[in-house]
Amino acid sequence: MFPLAKTLESFFKAKLIKFIVLDILIVLAIISGFTYFSVSYADSINIDTEWIKSILKFLTGGFALIVGWFILPILMPLIAGIFSEMVIKRVEGIYYPNDTEDKARFWPDMIHDIKFTLYSLFLNIIIIPLYFIGIGFIASIMLNSYLLGREFFESAAGYHLGKPEANKLRKKHNTKIYLSGFALTVMALIPILNLFLPIIAIVWMVHVYHKLKTSR
Repeated sequence: MFPLAKTLESFFKAKLIKFIVLDILIVLAIISGFTYFSVSYADSINIDTEWIKSILKFLTGGFALIVGWFILPILMPLIAGIFSEMVIKRVEGIYYPNDTEDKARFWPDMIHDIKFTLYSLFLNIIIIPLYFIGIGFIASIMLNSYLLGREFFESAAGYHLGKPEANKLRKKHNTKIYLSGFALTVMALIPILNLFLPIIAIVWMVHVYHKLKTSR
């Protein structure tokens, strides 16, 4: 149920390297931009003592990098939405040529991805108090495993079935989809790998969807 080898193979067979490079640039731009504005805000604070201001900027920059790292799972579906349609077509054209679609879903799906990102951000903000009692990290993993599994599977399956039917199919295989979401969430916390995880997640769930479809 974990198509890691097939996913990695797809990068070369489906010629996805350029999408990976663009994805990495977008992720780095988001993290860099967030860090820059955080440090700029710290720099704008009126503190007369220069060394205290320097320490504040350093700590703010470090904190922004950590926060940016941990919010990557939340932003993954939104970033992936930029490439989703093109990546799905390429992967299915190679591995599932008899079961391809030619549907333009970019704008409807992008609007959905924006709403989902805001919803995920809201839920992750709600669980922030759990970090103060030592279970925030575990709660975050559990929550984002569900959110990423659900969103990426419904994106891959929804390309063929539409979101409502994709949601019904996900519920029938909820455990399998959750475990895939867990694997993606863990990978999202691994440096370097998390930079191109949006593409990994799309390809991964395309293979999961077709595997479930075949088993049906």
